[in-house]
Amino acid sequence: MRTTVMRRMLVPFGIVAAAALVMTGCAGSDGATGDGSEKDTVSYALPAGTGPNWILPISSPDTMATHNSAIKATMWPRLFEYNGTSGTMEWDQKASAAESYEFSEDHRSITITLADLDWSDGTPVSSRDVEFWYNLVRFNSEKTGGYSAGRIPDNITAFDIVDEKTFTLTFDAVYNEEFLLANQLSLVYPMPQHAWDKTSADGEIGDFDSEEATAVQVFDYLFTEAKDMKTYATNELWKTVSGPYTVKSWSDSGQVELTANEKYTGEDKPSIKNVTFLPFTSADAEMNVVRSGEVDYGYVTSAQLTNEAQFTDLGYRVEPWAGWSITYMPYNFANPEMGPVFDQLYIRQALQHAVDQETISEVVWHKAATPDYGPVPQTQDSAYLSPEQKDNPYPFDLDAAAGLLADHGWTAGSDGNLTCTNPGTGADQCGEGIAQGKALEIVVTTQNGSQETDNMMSEIQSSLSKIGVKMTVDAKPLDSVLTEAQSCKTEGSTTCTWELVFFGTAGSWYFPAYPTGERVFAKDTKWNAGQYDNPEAESLINQMTTSTDTAIAQEYSALLAKDLPVMWMPNPVYQVSVIKDGLNVGAQDPGASFFPQRWSWTD
Repeated sequence: MRTTVMRRMLVPFGIVAAAALVMTGCAGSDGATGDGSEKDTVSYALPAGTGPNWILPISSPDTMATHNSAIKATMWPRLFEYNGTSGTMEWDQKASAAESYEFSEDHRSITITLADLDWSDGTPVSSRDVEFWYNLVRFNSEKTGGYSAGRIPDNITAFDIVDEKTFTLTFDAVYNEEFLLANQLSLVYPMPQHAWDKTSADGEIGDFDSEEATAVQVFDYLFTEAKDMKTYATNELWKTVSGPYTVKSWSDSGQVELTANEKYTGEDKPSIKNVTFLPFTSADAEMNVVRSGEVDYGYVTSAQLTNEAQFTDLGYRVEPWAGWSITYMPYNFANPEMGPVFDQLYIRQALQHAVDQETISEVVWHKAATPDYGPVPQTQDSAYLSPEQKDNPYPFDLDAAAGLLADHGWTAGSDGNLTCTNPGTGADQCGEGIAQGKALEIVVTTQNGSQETDNMMSEIQSSLSKIGVKMTVDAKPLDSVLTEAQSCKTEGSTTCTWELVFFGTAGSWYFPAYPTGERVFAKDTKWNAGQYDNPEAESLINQMTTSTDTAIAQEYSALLAKDLPVMWMPNPVYQVSVIKDGLNVGAQDPGASFFPQRWSWTD
């Protein structure tokens, strides 16, 4: 039976939190409305320390920031767009390129009909445009962000075009329908084959995507063009769009102005013609702009929740933006020096016992974050959350942490720092690969620009010092942290030297409706940055993609809460938004996406 609407799981609307996001004291907010007098323009503040840096619908592993995805989707709609603005994570048909779908009786295939969309040059969006995405990704999967071996596109065994607007995908197995729609097909973007299928700027258009050798050339050409941000507004490639907006300007610093696509034929037409995205270097710089009234849709740090009147008196309303997310610090199991240390579960247990999530959430984040003990979002109960994760297997306990290390051959020196004094693989020894005299010292590479993140790191650093673990903090811009996190997964890289990384000031990972781990904790996925490898976890992840039994998800939740593939951290909301009175933005998406075409000014 043909289906056009599919209900999804309830999203978390629990405690709200604010990341101390930071933005460039951006030059003069050109395009901002300030008091909202220019009803055809709205300005939006971007997360601090980063800016949009990728336009191609196919992402590289280090350009997967949520703002990149959200901006791209206004120009090239996803095949299936999901969001939780209605209170449930569900298919957003108006924002999608797909109009309807129908599963076969054996559930091995799905037939999809596209919506009545045209490219901005008047050419209809067609089944061939979806196949173009599929071919480029299947022949270049290792270069793409979010790729997980065995998942899309690997799990598609046949792509059959029925007609210009209809196509059928056949899969290698029967999958959970929710997983296929929300987690797999939501990664697909129709792309203009008639304009992009070439191997050079002056090359002819052809069917080069159909053969691997030439598909690689097309992919490399598009990636090269996408690296040149200064040409985003002038490059003819990026002018062929099917969504409600197109690029008007895009600076190297990350200031982006979109303008309405006058040739848009879909149902999600924009109410506001121009949208300006403003980058900032610090939260203080952004809040100064908010206080001057020069940004319409901004944010404040969580500390400001104690005095909302300072913003409401300026004509803003304060709306925390909760997320369907988890927050964590990956361990680098591939680090040649510290990998053997992180391989020891007792060490990961000791470090986790030293993270006082409850106090950090309440004091550092001003009650704007919630403790996070595992791989399933837990701001709100769900059928996927296990009792083991919910009840915290490793509560804050410095005595327990110190005991685990002492029981395994670590001894404090005169400076109070631990070294291995009993190497070996016995039950009371340091563990395989850890040499006599190895110091238990860790370096955390963290994103800068957030006072809350700085304070959280200082709190953890202090706790670890009390059990003899020296922690050094190396703060960098978010884009640099994301690039470094991917260094061990980049072919030919010789810089796999980071130890732990933190990129979770606004949450580390936002899930689609079904919170599986195939893109985060599966062995071969690009964003398993620390290269965690657990066959039992792999098996459960695979089962979650094919079964509707929530008991499997709970097993997965319990296993990773206890096995600690990462250091679990307090989970902040995406941001504490401040929105100009008179600007209607609707509900904020727990998936951390945004839909500027639906914003509007009211009288």
